[in-house]
Formats: sequence, structure tokens, C-alpha cells
Amino acid sequence: MRDLFSTVTKKVIIGYLVIVLFSLLAVGFALFKLHQQTRDTENLVNIEFRTFELVRDLQQNLLAQENIEKQLLILRDPALSELRINRNNEFTRYVLALKRPPLTTEVQDLIKLLNAYRQAVNQLTAVLYLGDWTQAQQLSTDKTVALRVQLLNFLADFRQQQQQKINTELGRLPEHTGAAFQMTVFLSLLGICLSAPVAIAVIVNIHRSVKELKKATQKISAGRFDHYPEITGNDEFAQLANDFALMGQKLTELEQLHLDANPLTLLPGNLAIDREIEMRISNNQPFSHLYIDLDNFKVYSDRYGYKAGSDVLAKVGELLKQIVGEHGSSQDLVGHIGGDDYVILSDISSGELLAQKIIEGFNALVPTFYNEEDRKAGSFAGEDRYGVKRTFPLMTISIAVIASDRYEYPSRLAISQDCARVKEYLKIQEGSNYMLERRK
Repeated sequence: MRDLFSTVTKKVIIGYLVIVLFSLLAVGFALFKLHQQTRDTENLVNIEFRTFELVRDLQQNLLAQENIEKQLLILRDPALSELRINRNNEFTRYVLALKRPPLTTEVQDLIKLLNAYRQAVNQLTAVLYLGDWTQAQQLSTDKTVALRVQLLNFLADFRQQQQQKINTELGRLPEHTGAAFQMTVFLSLLGICLSAPVAIAVIVNIHRSVKELKKATQKISAGRFDHYPEITGNDEFAQLANDFALMGQKLTELEQLHLDANPLTLLPGNLAIDREIEMRISNNQPFSHLYIDLDNFKVYSDRYGYKAGSDVLAKVGELLKQIVGEHGSSQDLVGHIGGDDYVILSDISSGELLAQKIIEGFNALVPTFYNEEDRKAGSFAGEDRYGVKRTFPLMTISIAVIASDRYEYPSRLAISQDCARVKEYLKIQEGSNYMLERRK
């Protein structure tokens, strides 16, 4: 494109000085608008979307803090104190990231609320350190809970405003592109009156690029985030096309992660699980893959109803998060494939320990799902999947633990196949069981 302008400049200078004026005006205006639009797009990607993601992470962190704080004040478990401190540190990192300039008025207001909440949390931490549980409960009720509710409401409103702001900016891109196109064509047409070959070359090139960018902005505004502007070369148009592609990719990831989460447990679904497995494999990072399945869950749902079955799935999800939080690491992933199937990705050394703790926790939890009659009997009568009446024991849990270092070349398919094989073996055993597969 620069070579074209260089050639045009030489021809215009040799031919007509007037053509130089109009050509330079057309090119200068187009480049100015292109630079302005590139800057706006980069601002949208690097600032607005980053702020949107930070607000989302803050909401999730506050909800996690609320859950841990409630458990700590009830159970008074020192392990929960450590987990609470980790969440507080994570919260501090988000706040520091949010303070990066430029700071809008809304962000400054949010930071004031965040600082007030951090002060209350630090006061609670000091009281917990002294072991004054009564004062800690009073401080939680009077300060941290109220501030957390206020902060969550503010974050919800802020996130909605940020989403509207992003949508507005995306909607303005086609208008700006169209205005730039019209003015560029107008100036170029003036040059055509004096030098048709040069003007036509410039118009065709700019028209094609601007039209493609306008099409891209319209498709992204309509929710088509997978559209890639067909612009080649290394000029500003190609750079803007790359920015559009990056923006579309980030929007797609946000949308997929939102849709992929299980609506019942809010745990990551297949997409996030597969992505995490592929990332660990590509980084040559050994890991334990725990495939968790509930035994006799279907007959339980048939007997106690859909609502009771949903409650079981939700409580099992909470149990898995609790066990991983206590005995795993911050890098572990707890996912919900669907139904009564869950997946945990953990460190290679902690897979077996997690399986043992999950079984202990589940066996302690499962009697609460049944009525007194079934609980005392330890079983109940029901129909299996073939319609045959027989007696079923209370629900148990089967956990297939597959170590990735057992493969020379690990893959999702190989791990999935071994999980299915081990699970089928475990389901014919009595009681809750796990099996660790590490043989090469």
C-alpha cells in the first residue's frame, strides 16, 4: 500500500501539483481515521474488556470469600483461615490490577468501596488471629457482610454499565468507518477528475479495505464474533483487521465460558476442562485426572424426584470444591461434565489423596439424602434401567484416577478411554471406591 502511495506521489508530482494536494488529503484523512479507529479498538480491547474481566473476577472472589467466611465462623477450622487468606490475597491482586491508569470516575468510586471493604476484612483478620470468635461474628455481621453486599451490588451495576459501554463502542465503529469511507471517496473523486488511473487505484484499495472493516464491525455488533476481515498486507488496515480478530476471539471465549458453565453447580463444563487438559499436555505438565461418577443416582432420582436429585448434584459439587480447596492447590480445576459425572484436574502427587478425601466426605454426606426408613435399612426397592424390580443400596461414588505420566504421549482421548474402563470396573464393586492407574 505504501509502495502504491509512493508511485502515486511520483506520478502526481510529475503530472499535476493539484492532484498531489487532493491525493494527499484523501490519504491523510483515511490514515488519520484509520489511526483513530485503531486506537479506539485497542482501547476497547486493552482497557474496557480488561476492566470487564476484572469486575467479573472480583464478583466471583467476593462470593467465594462470603462462602469461606460463613464456614469459618461456623466450623472455626484453621484450614479455612488459610483458604480465606488466599482469597483475600487474590482479591488484593485484582484491586491492584484495577488501579492501573487510565482511571474513570466509576472506577475511582469502585476503588473507594474496595478499599473500605479491604479495611473491614483486615480488621476481621486481626480479630480472627486473636481467636475472639464472638467479636469476629459481630464484625462480620456489622461490617464485612454489609460492605460485601454493597460492593456486589455496585459491581453488578458497574458490570452492566461496562457491557453497555462496550456494546455502544462496538455500535459506533460502523458509523465511524462509514463516515471515513464517504469522505475518502469524496476526496478521491476530486482527484479522478484530473488523473483517473491514480485516483482509481487509490479508491479501489481504500474502498475494499473500508468495506471489509465495516462489514466486520457490523457482524461483531450482531454477535458474529468469528468473522475475520479479509485484508492482507502489513498496513494499518491489516493491523486493524488483526485487532478485530483478537477482539472477536476474546468475545467468543467470554461467551463460550459463560455458556459452558454448568447451570446447576456453576462449575466449568467440557470446554474449560478440555482446554485445561490440552494446556497441561502442551506444557508437558504431569497431572492427575479424576473422573467421578455417582452410583445408583438414577434410581435415587426416580424414588425421590428431580428436585432431590438436583440438590444431590449441587451438594456433591460443593463437596468437591471444598475438598480441593482443603487438600489441593489453587491450580486445580473442578469441572462438571453433566449429570452425575465430575472431573478434577490436580497435581500428579495429590490425585490419590483427593480421591480418598472425596470418598470420606461423600460417605459422611450421603445418609442425609435419604429418609429415615431407607437410611436405617441401608437400601430401598426400585426398578433398574431395564424395568426390573430389585433392591438398591444407598448411593456410592466411584473415582477413576488417571496419571498423565503413564503415557509416553498423553492425549485427551487416551485419558478418556482409560477413565471409562476404570469406571466400569469400579461400578461393579461394592461401596465407594477409587482406583489409581499409573502403570506405563
